[in-house]
Amino acid sequence: MKKEEKREQARTHILDLVSSYYNDFHKTDVDYIKGSRIPYAARVYDSNEMINLVDSALEFWLTSGRFTVEFEKKFANYIGVKYCALVNSGSSANLLAFMTLTSPLLEKRRIKRGDEVITVAAGFPTTISPIIQYGAIPVFVDVTIPEYNIDVKQFSLALSPKTKAVMLAHTLGNPFDIKTVKDFCDKNNLWLIEDNCDALGSLYTLDGKTNLTGSFGDINTSSFYPPHHITMGEGGAVYTDNPLLSKIMFSMRDWGRDCVCASGQDNLCGNRFNRQDGDLPYGYDHKYVYSHFGYNLKATDMQAAIGVAQLDKVSNFVEQRRNNYNRLKIALLNVQDKLILPEPCPNSTPSWFGFLITCKDGVNRNKLVQNLERNGIQTRMLFAGNMVKQPCFCDEGILNDDYRVVGTLENTNLIMNNSFWVGVYPGLTDDMIDYMAEVIIKSVSQ
Repeated sequence: MKKEEKREQARTHILDLVSSYYNDFHKTDVDYIKGSRIPYAARVYDSNEMINLVDSALEFWLTSGRFTVEFEKKFANYIGVKYCALVNSGSSANLLAFMTLTSPLLEKRRIKRGDEVITVAAGFPTTISPIIQYGAIPVFVDVTIPEYNIDVKQFSLALSPKTKAVMLAHTLGNPFDIKTVKDFCDKNNLWLIEDNCDALGSLYTLDGKTNLTGSFGDINTSSFYPPHHITMGEGGAVYTDNPLLSKIMFSMRDWGRDCVCASGQDNLCGNRFNRQDGDLPYGYDHKYVYSHFGYNLKATDMQAAIGVAQLDKVSNFVEQRRNNYNRLKIALLNVQDKLILPEPCPNSTPSWFGFLITCKDGVNRNKLVQNLERNGIQTRMLFAGNMVKQPCFCDEGILNDDYRVVGTLENTNLIMNNSFWVGVYPGLTDDMIDYMAEVIIKSVSQ
């Protein structure tokens, strides 16, 4: 038997064993017992993810390779964009998306230190961190309740001659007002960075056409951390339709290099040793020419292998998230005098990441949350609550001129004090949803 045939036979045998291992030790079909732990999120997978992971490990390429290429193409096709760069986390995705807009190749539209970026304080820190770390100025705008997205009526107060971009996340899968945001950006020649990390599969109808979120911004991001809509364990993506932004983001992801050769590839351009770049000597190896100050943000091919299998499930995941949201909301309609329930943005069909609840006067958020936790129901705050109240903003290194606040952030503060959320991820059964509703209703009715 030839070596290649023997290797393929061994590979097939190993992957068959992996499938059996999953069925024997990972697959679970256990009926829910009331009071058992209900997490806000968890991985949902089958033998295909494990098979892909082991298949990649057997190949032992380790860094980005064939699974990365497959994932990037498959993910871009799913979203409906031309270019996708896989990275090692959603936080890295936000960093890369923002830093792409600081490239000198963008000339007058380049974001420079001291320029302003409109965003919200009610969200996750990594939507904001790249702005501050670079030396730009976040301008914090309040949000609306019960949509929990940017209050677009405050745009005029946020705008200044220094404004260069808007960077926003779709809160817990609920799209922000994309039409108004895009119109504002187009009118004022601003970049739109669409943080789609919590909203994979969400839909929005604009000008009569319905598209997935993540396809509306100039540059867009996703996260594949375990609680998200699909997972690689760690991982994220930056994606765009703009060929210049694509060139910049791939350069910055890969150390800032000018070369576009894939890992293990040489001289794709045919001009590796006959170029003049910067003040380098003529013929300097193009693989070591750097057009940007970049990073190494690549994911491993093992992560990508898991992502390829997860993408096959994304439509079912999204459908189950919507079903869980609808079931929980219907169950809680009778306590709307006690709780504010979430509402989708007009013209949208969210792929819900979580079910966000705001306690009305007379309901103590802390007591309610602790009672849910005692009954096995995991809860989460809306991330930072009000970001400018966090210790990192109270540090002496953060001064008032490092950020700007529009108005009083009244709703943001209300969310910080009165809001929390529970899960609707696809691993939850009807019995789990019903039990969550039962405990919530009982807790606020006492």
